[in-house]
Amino acid sequence: MSDLIKFVEAEYSEARTKFPSFKSGDTINVHVRIKEGNKERIQQFQGTVIQRKNVNTNGETFTVRKISNGIGVERIFPILSPSIEQIDLLREGKVRRARLFYLRGRQGKAARIKEKIRPRTK
Repeated sequence: MSDLIKFVEAEYSEARTKFPSFKSGDTINVHVRIKEGNKERIQQFQGTVIQRKNVNTNGETFTVRKISNGIGVERIFPILSPSIEQIDLLREGKVRRARLFYLRGRQGKAARIKEKIRPRTK
């Protein structure tokens, strides 16, 4: 029984590597497949990652928050969801904690996250 569980987990761990590594505070763009009736399209959800839960397990999820028309919108994505087409890492944030729930109570400039400065590679 344990061999069967390890086999399935190994299969899903390969699927996890198709996305870039990101963490809390990063700004990402998630391409999600949306089904409307018999049509299927890809919708982009761009925002800040405020948490990652159950990291390195098959039940791993991440929460992305964005502001749309002055209203905060959060969406929780399972990392192994077949509806996620692609994840683009846009900015790396410089944060000191793993859960950024304090952003819920902030607006405008107070909700900004500093960008991590990466060294140049030549």
